[in-house]
Amino acid sequence: MDEVRGLALRIIENIERVMVGKRHEVELAVIALMCGGHLLIEDVPGVGKTMLARSLARSTGCSFRRIQFTPDLLPSDVTGAAIYNQKSGDFEFRPGPIMAQIVLADEINRATPKTQSALLEAMEERQVTVDGVSRPLPRPFMVLATQNPIEYEGTFPLPEAQLDRFFMRVHLGYPSPHDEVTIMERQMLSHPIEELEPVCGPDDILRLQEAVRQVKVDSLVKQYIAAVVDATRHHEAVYLGASPRGSLSLQRGSQARALLDGRDYVLPDDVKALAYPVLGHRIMLSAASRVKGTTAQQVVEDCLSRLHVPGVRARGS
Repeated sequence: MDEVRGLALRIIENIERVMVGKRHEVELAVIALMCGGHLLIEDVPGVGKTMLARSLARSTGCSFRRIQFTPDLLPSDVTGAAIYNQKSGDFEFRPGPIMAQIVLADEINRATPKTQSALLEAMEERQVTVDGVSRPLPRPFMVLATQNPIEYEGTFPLPEAQLDRFFMRVHLGYPSPHDEVTIMERQMLSHPIEELEPVCGPDDILRLQEAVRQVKVDSLVKQYIAAVVDATRHHEAVYLGASPRGSLSLQRGSQARALLDGRDYVLPDDVKALAYPVLGHRIMLSAASRVKGTTAQQVVEDCLSRLHVPGVRARGS
């Protein structure tokens, strides 16, 4: 337990050499990686969305590819295509950028729905199918997608089915004035990302993911998770609540958070801390509540406040 926890903390500390003053957000990104999930980063331009993805890939020694989503991007530009080879007289598969361990889908909402859907199979089934042939993706595999929440012209909002496949959504936000000065000082001569060295390898990430699955989740905590998710489905401000995939993600994320905290069991506090990052993007607000200015975060907090928090029994009891 201490060994895998130390590995996760080394990854976080290494990323912090680039991402200044964003400890909480970096922890969430590493938790998503520990759970084998995908991350949606939604924020304004220039706050470090791309740097977070690159730092995560460099720190873990994983292969990294970036896909710049544009309206003219085709599904084959993402998955790859079969190209005819005149010398051999046969078709050869040329893999697309999705065939990497960590993939940055930059400005994902600028691509057409047809191209966005090319990611669905990869994200859920860890494979791509081209010309009827399914090809497995490398392990570990993680998609970090970014989108700008303030520009809507020329964008195609992600459908609910695709949003639900993201394990978690994070917002980076602007740095504090003190952190911004630190960022400027660190980039006077070169960018810290250029000097970032890996602290582990892909096999270590797989070992970390396996360790997360061994963290105990008491039946009372499972019932609490189910109650939280069910509350989002019956909240008066919600049109569509979180899915069962949200329950699974919240359970797995709580296991990873417990591991980061040095525990081999999940506390209700783990569930509460990850409820909004995991469930917020899975909640569709009603039109009337949007007009009133209600947010998904307010809904999640309201659901948590209405529920009784269970006690925790010791392992083996």
